[in-house]
Order: sequence, then structure tokens, then C-alpha cells
Amino acid sequence: MKICILSDSHDNIPLLRNAAAKAKQQGAEAILHCGDIVAPSTLNQLKAYQLPVHAIHGNNTGDLYNLSRLSNTNNTIYYYGQDATFTLAKKRIFLVHYPHYAQAMAITGDYDLVCCGHSHRVSIDKITNIKGEQTILCNPGSVGGIGATATYIFGDLETMTFEAFPVNS
Repeated sequence: MKICILSDSHDNIPLLRNAAAKAKQQGAEAILHCGDIVAPSTLNQLKAYQLPVHAIHGNNTGDLYNLSRLSNTNNTIYYYGQDATFTLAKKRIFLVHYPHYAQAMAITGDYDLVCCGHSHRVSIDKITNIKGEQTILCNPGSVGGIGATATYIFGDLETMTFEAFPVNS
């Protein structure tokens, strides 16, 4: 299963839409958003791509009530709150906004993939967890282009390979 990992859109709808469109062209079957969506109208933009969206809030939370409500009225948007644990393609995934929290969760060995945001810096790391196995830790940077080039990560859960891409405005 191919996935698109996003974070820190900060209501930059054109860049968010461009990243989702490019990832879908690459074969993405789901979108993971690691927070700082801000407005429900921004998250709502992802419905057009007809992909399941797994999202959490970050430190720029915006309208939490309507973000949660959006997930209850749409069968493709799953809005979890502060963090999320779910399974896709038999891979255990954890989403959180903060890198230090993500690092700690990756070390537990309970997850195959841990994704975070917040720093607006792209990173893809293999963490040796306490079980002596590898957990992938991904930070897709800022799809909103805040303080850096707008980026997202495209990943393959079957091969557990991940690559960062710039987003064109």
C-alpha cells in the first residue's frame, strides 16, 4: 500500500491540494496528516482525492469541534485528536505532531511506522527500538511551506521505503 504523509499545512490549501494530487498520481492509497491543519475547510479539501485521510491536530488546532465533526460525517476522513494508532496494510502506525513524542513511541517497538511534524524539517530515519528491530520515523516537513520548501513524503508500506518530495505551488 502506497501512502502520502503530510504535516503542517497551516491552511495553505493550494500546496496541500498539489501534494495530495501529486501523491495520488504516484499511486497513493491513503493520506496521513500529522497536524497543524488548522481549519476544517482545509481538511475538507482532501475529500476531492477520494482517499482515506488519517489526521491529528497539532499545536495550531483551530476549530477542534468542527474538525472532529467532519470525520463523523465523512467516511473517508478519520480525525483522531492529539495522536493516532491504526493499522494499514498490516503495518502498525502511530501519528503525533511532536518529534520528541514520536521518537519515544518509535523506540517502544510497538509500531512499524511513526510519523510526526512540527519542526517543518523533513527527516526519514530508521530507529532501532527496544526489541532490536527497526521502526521507521518520518517527518514530512511542512506541506504549507512554512519556513522551508513545501514537502511531503511518499511511502510504500509493503517495502517500507519512503522518499521526500517538494511541492510545487
